[in-house]
Amino acid sequence: MRSDVLAALNDARAARRAAILITDIADGAQRLVREDEIAADPLADVLAKHLAAGKSGLVEAGGRTLFLTVQVPPVRLVVVGAVHISQAMAPMAAGLDLALTVIDPRTAFATPERFPGTALVAEWPDAALGTSVPVLDRYCALAALTHDPKIDDPALKAALAAECFYVGALGSRKTHAARVARLTEAGFAPAQIGRIHAPIGLPIGAVSPAEIALAVLAEIVATLRRVPRPEVA
Repeated sequence: MRSDVLAALNDARAARRAAILITDIADGAQRLVREDEIAADPLADVLAKHLAAGKSGLVEAGGRTLFLTVQVPPVRLVVVGAVHISQAMAPMAAGLDLALTVIDPRTAFATPERFPGTALVAEWPDAALGTSVPVLDRYCALAALTHDPKIDDPALKAALAAECFYVGALGSRKTHAARVARLTEAGFAPAQIGRIHAPIGLPIGAVSPAEIALAVLAEIVATLRRVPRPEVA
């Protein structure tokens, strides 16, 4: 690998940016395509497919055999609210290789006993995000689960500003309508607010905390893999 290609690949890794290294099997020629360059690349369709899947592999293009080395940052999941849903979510997230952090200023809820082995931050989200927890970015998902605007809203604002790939919030349509009004008053554009998945989770008829956790994680995975949200009957 050329030193400049290696340096660029390491820079992308350090900056938590996705990139794909294309290697021509016949002659060993290599080039690096960063995530924001994929749309303009001659191999845009195949690169986008491999990036969405997060998988490397061989492809045939233009009569050449190419190996695509896909580098995708580890996905982080920040959950606001140390509630029953997040308790059920913790072991599921681990099974999906999602680095989970739970934020809740209510120390009666955010305890190691309730969340064994989970990264806990017993602070207000506006104080915690960017300091005590990993900085939010495009490879972070955020789920706001407290129903309390004082706790959820600062986290949602931070996630929208950081362009997290997934932003979800628990609550009814009436609750979300009030949330939209508050975010609009705070200066967020309709397109930004429209990125919030609310009601949160895929429409699977979830009732119990575990079922809701499953629906939320399924929606996060679908968003990460760029699968369109199904219509609700």
